[in-house]
Amino acid sequence: MDAFFASVEQLTRPTLAERPVLVGGTGGRGVVAGASYQARVFGVRSAMPMGQARRRCPHATVLPSRFELYKTISGEVMAVLGEAAPVLEPVSLDEAFLEPPALVGASPAEVREFGTALRAAVRERTGLPASVGAGSGKQVAKIASELAKPDGLRVVAAEEERAVLDPLPVRSLWGIGPVAEASLRKVGVETIGGLAAMDLREVTGVLGSAVGTELHRLARGIDERPVAPRGAAKQISAETTFEHDLTAMRDVLHHVARMTAAAHRRLVVDGRAARTVTVKARNADFTTASRSETTAYASTDLGALTAVAQRLAEAAVPEGGVRLVGVSLSGLGETPPPTLFEALPAFEGPPVNDPDEAGDVPVTVDEPGVAPGGRHAPPDPDAPWRAGDDVAHAEYGHGWVQGAGHGRVTVRFETRATGPGPARTFASDDPALSRADPHASWRTD
Repeated sequence: MDAFFASVEQLTRPTLAERPVLVGGTGGRGVVAGASYQARVFGVRSAMPMGQARRRCPHATVLPSRFELYKTISGEVMAVLGEAAPVLEPVSLDEAFLEPPALVGASPAEVREFGTALRAAVRERTGLPASVGAGSGKQVAKIASELAKPDGLRVVAAEEERAVLDPLPVRSLWGIGPVAEASLRKVGVETIGGLAAMDLREVTGVLGSAVGTELHRLARGIDERPVAPRGAAKQISAETTFEHDLTAMRDVLHHVARMTAAAHRRLVVDGRAARTVTVKARNADFTTASRSETTAYASTDLGALTAVAQRLAEAAVPEGGVRLVGVSLSGLGETPPPTLFEALPAFEGPPVNDPDEAGDVPVTVDEPGVAPGGRHAPPDPDAPWRAGDDVAHAEYGHGWVQGAGHGRVTVRFETRATGPGPARTFASDDPALSRADPHASWRTD
């Protein structure tokens, strides 16, 4: 999918369709979760500090993530791909590999026809653009999809593979990050072709035996990895980056409880139980410490898991203020016994209100009311309106908050179905305004 998070915002908030959009946290330590192509031309990219992104693109519209909506649309995309091939390998919410039986022995022209139909099916189901890449293996298909962006199709036939791959920078290969790139640059290798031309002994001398051998094969276009469904997550975790460093242990323990509850919510949804609790804490100079505890049995008991996490936090917290805390649950099993940690005291930490579902990778929270991964917490009816909130009005329908303050709120009334709509300003406590389900901005039925 092309700039997935930002594309969803532009689709469901049509006024933003051709404008630069940044999705992510707006606090001082917020990061960019997604950027539209109109913002990327200014040098903005995902994972960039939001403050830096706003300086590069000061006219961008900044919105909080609406992860539940992204997840729903992702499910629709994966359903389309699943109809095209019996075996699907999702890589993330917005990317997957497939190897359709219909393309066995197909010509490049037939593959292009298939890819065109697949892109059309995704757009018809979701309203969003998608880019498709095809090649002899996962690596070439991945590179082809990047070359196709935005909203394109690229088929790399076997006879043109070397012409396409060789000039590309080595960072285009999956598995080569900044460290490997720097190591290869020291020996004068900057392109995939240069890496492919190296002697294997040279490559392993620079990158190590296992990694060097695999990357050398990929650079030469040898990729025999099968398309296969991904296994279940090995851990479920959540972490929070704070706007201001925490200096009181009680505050740290409160947020550890929140993160445990966030991970626990996903644990229960997945029907899993955890044997191992790990807590990490990072101070202002980015020193990170972690502590883990593993028991003989897996548990789903939130109170017990929280008690363990808080005890570990007291040992893990480094000196100085704490800028980040995280909790992960691992050693996952499918059939938990009724209780675990029976010898531990009941959870007596600060209360946890409305815990939010967490993803299976560490994610960042940087402002109140935003759950792990930038997802909105369940809205508090008494909380003030924030830019990006979904709104329903008794007369004007569905809209989103463009701005609020000083007792007033400005709402743009529009959805995917309506096209660009008008903005109207109300008193913040206008009884005709209520918080709305983000999915209403996308559905057309």
